[in-house]
Amino acid sequence: MKKLRLVLGDQLNQKHSWFNETNDDVTYLMAEMRQETDYVKHHIQKVVAFFESMRNFSKELQEKGHQFIYLNITDENNPHDLEKIIKTYIGETGAEKFEYQWPDEYRLDEQLKAISENLTIESAAVDSEHFYTSRYELKNFFSGKKQLIMENFYRMMRKKHDVMMVNDQPDGGKWNFDHSNRKKWKGEPKIPHERGFRKNVEKTIEDIKKAGVETFGTIEPDNFNWPTSRADCLSVLNYFCKNLLVHFGDYQDAMHTDEKFLFHSRVSFAMNSKILSPKEVIIKVLDHYYENTEEIDISQVEGFIRQILGWREYMRGIYWKEMPNYSKLNELDNHNELPDFFWTGDTKMNCLKHSVGQSLNEAYAHHIQRLMIIGNYALLTQIHPDEVDKWYLGVYIDAIEWVEITNTRGMSQFADGGIVATKPYVSSANYINKMGNYCSDCSYSHTKKLGENACPFNALYWNFLDEKKEHFKNNNRMAMMMNLLNKKDKKELADLKERAREIIENPEKY
Repeated sequence: MKKLRLVLGDQLNQKHSWFNETNDDVTYLMAEMRQETDYVKHHIQKVVAFFESMRNFSKELQEKGHQFIYLNITDENNPHDLEKIIKTYIGETGAEKFEYQWPDEYRLDEQLKAISENLTIESAAVDSEHFYTSRYELKNFFSGKKQLIMENFYRMMRKKHDVMMVNDQPDGGKWNFDHSNRKKWKGEPKIPHERGFRKNVEKTIEDIKKAGVETFGTIEPDNFNWPTSRADCLSVLNYFCKNLLVHFGDYQDAMHTDEKFLFHSRVSFAMNSKILSPKEVIIKVLDHYYENTEEIDISQVEGFIRQILGWREYMRGIYWKEMPNYSKLNELDNHNELPDFFWTGDTKMNCLKHSVGQSLNEAYAHHIQRLMIIGNYALLTQIHPDEVDKWYLGVYIDAIEWVEITNTRGMSQFADGGIVATKPYVSSANYINKMGNYCSDCSYSHTKKLGENACPFNALYWNFLDEKKEHFKNNNRMAMMMNLLNKKDKKELADLKERAREIIENPEKY
């Protein structure tokens, strides 16, 4: 039976069972489409990374004997319409069956279901064979429970998949070493230079421009520094294990003006495009750890495993449990617009200047920059979660909706009312100063609450608590902050709220 199989741009899993053997009756279809470049405006490095990775994937599998039809973004015969593309190549190949892997974005899942229903030939969808969990495993695990606590899910995953377990107990005697993962990096230990590639991507950039795709952010055409082949992705993983894992846990929450990547692995794009699987990443990291237990403390490793086996699988499960309603949630009723400096990095607030600027220059920021600097500011200034979602989805190289929206609308913006996080992740300048050096060379003083040189985060923080107090009056985890708010001097609070109003209404001044 002749088959046409669709491969999406984030399904670059060469280890998928589809590719276990070659078959002259099977043709694989891949397409660079304006549908995918245009549904939100993307960072130029993100579009380049996906196109480069898709092209490498197709080329490598063709070299192994698989038949591919590949539509370039500039091809004249590319209609940029998924249904037209599928129907055209069903006809041209004489396919008697159409197959695709389950998409990880709700919109594509719905679209492919509808397309399949309208075909005149048999169709089938198969698992992408990437995640540890099935689509609705989290939903079933939490069935009947009031709270979707990640720690409970994480422990189940550790047990089920026998990861860092010894006789049904957690290796090291603790499930979670999070309290050991909050050190401020002060210049020591030294951070090895990131694993670089320095690829020339001028042709891909030329194709993107020729097609009229609108992007933002910066790129060095002859110095592209992201892995876009399986060999390069494995190289990044190996480099992390040998050079960075030893200090990853300690400094995973740290921020510093001189270091963009610190000890982070930078394998998120490789995993989210499915070039690497979470299982092979975890196996590699654990193998290296168990071979070097005298040098690497277990807290470094557990912090990394928790991000993948716990948080990543948890967020995907939340996505499929809660969509499509999740994308419309705005529990705190925030409606402000995103300031212009989110597109320029031009702000006097040093933490935002660095975090936003790095995002625009690198298509990357680590999780604390995303959560406690950029997301914190967005929530404190009460920006509409739709605006925040679009920016995060567009700017980060690893952002695909299933992981972006749950982290942004859920954990960062508390727009889901507590499905993901039990309290909003907001802070004044104190936390920012505690975890990084941004405050040391800033126009504003992190210790001052009022006055022209007082850090805007301080006034914004107290204003947010007061503005949203009705939402938090029954939240036990916010009880202490609500008590402090109630004890606040009324005149001081009024002054703080006035300064916050000025900041929110005139963000470009700050």
